[in-house]
Formats: sequence, structure tokens, C-alpha cells
Amino acid sequence: MAVVDTESGKVSGVETEGVLVFKGIPYGASTGGANRFMPPKKAAAWSGVRECTAYAGRSPQAASAAQRPELATVWGAIDTLAVGEDCLTLHVWTPGLDNAKRPVMVWLHGGAFSYGSANSPRYDSTRLAGRNDVVVVAVNHRLNIYGHLDLSAYGERFAASGNVGVLDLVLALEWVRTHAARFGGDPGNVTIFGQSGGGGKVSALLAMPVAKGLFHKAIVQSGSSVRFAERERTTQLAAAVLKHFDLRPDQVDQLQSLPVAKLSEAVTPAQKTLSRPRYPLLDRYNFGPVIDGKILPAHPFEPATAISDDVPVMVGGTKDESAIFLAPDDAIWHRSLTEADLHRKLEPIAGAATDPVLAYYSCCKPSANAAERFITATTASNFGVRGILLAERKAARARAPVWMYEFAWETPAFDGKLKACHSVEVPFVFDTLGVIGERHHKPGDQAVADRVSKTWATFARTGKADWVPYTADTRTTMVFDDESKPVDDPDKDVRPLWTKVATA
Repeated sequence: MAVVDTESGKVSGVETEGVLVFKGIPYGASTGGANRFMPPKKAAAWSGVRECTAYAGRSPQAASAAQRPELATVWGAIDTLAVGEDCLTLHVWTPGLDNAKRPVMVWLHGGAFSYGSANSPRYDSTRLAGRNDVVVVAVNHRLNIYGHLDLSAYGERFAASGNVGVLDLVLALEWVRTHAARFGGDPGNVTIFGQSGGGGKVSALLAMPVAKGLFHKAIVQSGSSVRFAERERTTQLAAAVLKHFDLRPDQVDQLQSLPVAKLSEAVTPAQKTLSRPRYPLLDRYNFGPVIDGKILPAHPFEPATAISDDVPVMVGGTKDESAIFLAPDDAIWHRSLTEADLHRKLEPIAGAATDPVLAYYSCCKPSANAAERFITATTASNFGVRGILLAERKAARARAPVWMYEFAWETPAFDGKLKACHSVEVPFVFDTLGVIGERHHKPGDQAVADRVSKTWATFARTGKADWVPYTADTRTTMVFDDESKPVDDPDKDVRPLWTKVATA
């Protein structure tokens, strides 16, 4: 049994494949009751040795996007831990409790700031830590209405309520700074990395003054956030929550005493009251961070923030992000979408650029059917354009380098219908291909996982990748596949079209 003495008390972990694993370590106090909507507090002290050998902590969840039933466990087993407001926990994987000063990689899970946890088996970091000699920390924190209900219009004591979910992350990073050396890590070499909503969390931390100096490198996977919601939108959302419970503004305190199940009921109806955002391709989250002028002074990359000028960034996504989100559409799943349907579906997204966009994809992907071209177009309009804007705006400041990648490996699962979809790269980063099962496997998979996980760990160690940084001149992008190679300015003829649509 391995034991580490933390600020709050001693914790014990177990050894797995030569890696010491500590699960469910509290880094913050319970966020229920009077602490609901409030900035997080440090965990209370305990006596004796706290056994930290099982996952613990999962914020109350909002409903995730609708999905085909056959895809329910596509990425392995689902986290079924009970939800609750005592959710500020983290997990640590370390090769040794020594003075090796290993790079520390802090993982921020996906789920659009609304659902998910750090407890998924595909995030198991035993192999990532052990094979690359790094310390990995995965963080649970408040989500949806619990982490991002902006009640600032109802009193000064709620001033931070719209951003307490990301303040949880700051507290976790402060915990890492204090404890990294005790777990064999280097508090002066911390990398934050996250996928999907986790990439949005990385984007937020890059723009938060209070997070300055708590991390030194950042990796944004399929979740680049150029903008977050502004007060006009978040106060509208808060007003809808009060209306849902028939509460007056002077009764806002009653939200802190509602049972979890009751408060969670307001998430979906409140979101349905919101008007269309000003920049629909860039404003991605409802219950998410808010630009409040203090915790988040301004949008992360509109323009690029100066707060993280000294932080090297690696950013990218998967080639066919949208495939899994569009899977519930039978015409997409069965590849029966017609050309007329393709134009009809794309026009609300691309507007006046619809015809030139379709002409480009017809030319550059002549063998692709209409459904596949719609997947490609919506991937570019959603994830792709945000990643490019982040990279080019970060590069333009010329203070710290930025590297761009694309994960193009296609899963053979479900007859290849998912292609290189959203989240497909995660088990390659963590080297957990065994968790997602043989249906995803094909010859060469482990070699790709070796390359990807080593690339991530090397970036955490050195702040560099093994291809040239992204610049406006070359736009070099590493394409990870069975055979990986750098490509200059992929899809250069359609990129300006999507940029214009997104920023118009």
C-alpha cells in the first residue's frame, strides 16, 4: 500500500502495472447547501489514512445528446457512480513517489460543461503514466446548472456563480501545485489537456488571470473555444430558471435548498428559452463559462488573450467529428441522404456559402456520398473552424508556439460508419485501446496509440512537438493515421469560406 501525506490528510493508493494509482482524492469541500453556486473551498482535513482506491465524485449530470442505442457503450463502460454535490475529487497516476520531478498532465474531461466525469475507464492513465514516465491527474468538478448558473444580477454574493465550475478547476490546479512533488511530479512543469468540453475548459483556463502560472502548457482536443457566453445571454438563462420554479428575484436563495433532482429538472427547459446566439458557429455552450469582466475578463481567442502568451499550445481534432453526432439521423447512418437533402441541411449553416462549399467537397471528395460530405462540412463548420481560429490567433501573437494536428484514423466499428469521429482519439492518447474492445481494432492500432500517447507526453515534457509550429504562412498540420505525416494548409480552398461564415 502506497501512502502520501496531503494537506488535508494521508491517502493510500494501489499499484497497478508498476504505476501507483490514487482515486477519489478530495481537493475541495462539498458544494451543496450554502456552498451551492459559491466559489469552491478547500477540502476539510481528516484523520488517519483515507483509502483512495476507487473512483469517487461525479457532478449532477445534464442530459447528453441523443444517440443511437447501439452506440451507448461505443467508448467502453459508462460511469454509473451516483451523482452528488460532493464531487470535487481527483485521481492520480504516478510511476513513483520520489524526487524525479516528472511532467504533470492534468486531464479535463469532456461533456460540454454539462455532463461526463473523470471516472471513465478509457481515461485510465496507467499506461500513459507508466510508459511515458509522467504523472497524470484527472479532475471532477461542477457542471451545468451547478457550475454555471449566472445569478450575478441577483446580488453581489452570487458574483462568481456563472464561473464556479471553472474555479473548481483552478482549485484543483492549486492542489496540483502544492502536491505534485509529493507524487513524484514537477509543479513547475504542468500541462492541462482536455477533449470536447474538456478542450473548452482548457480554453477557459488560458483566459483566466487567476489560473496564470498554475500550468505551463496546454493541449486542446476537439473543443477549441473562441468565445463564451456574455452576460446578456447568461442572465436570460438565470431568469428562465427562476421562472421555471416560480421564484421572484428576492427568492433566489431558495435555489440553494432545492433537492438535486429538482434543480436538475430546470436545465433543459431553461436552455430552450434562449434565443439564437450572435455567432452560432462560435458560441457553443449554454450552461458554461461567462465573460464577467473579472474571472473571465474577455473571450479567450477573440482576439487571442495575452494572459497565456507564454504558454505553448497544441490544438486539433478528428477528421470526421460530426459522424457520431449525426448518427441518430437514419439518412446519415444508412448513407441514403440525397443531394437535395444535403443542400437543404447545409444551407442554414453555411448560408450564402452553401453552393461554393458543396462545389469544393464535390471536387475534392468525388467518391464520397452526400452523407459523408455532410459529415465533412459540419465537422469543418463546427470544430474545424474554431480550432483554426484559435491556432492562427495564438500564432499571430508570436509569443509562444502553437502546433496543429488532425486525427484521421478511422474506426472499423459499425462497418466504418463512424469514420474518424468525435472522441475516437481519446483511447489512443491514454493508450487504452483494450477498454473500447476489439470491434475498434485493426492492424497497426497499437503503433498509432504508441505514437499519439508519446507525442502528448513529449509535449508535456518539453513544450514541443516533432513537426513545425503553425503559422499563417504554412499552417502545418500533423495528420495522425496508420501512416502519420505533416500537411501544409489542408483544405486551404474551403478554409476561408468557413472562417467568413463563422465570424460574419
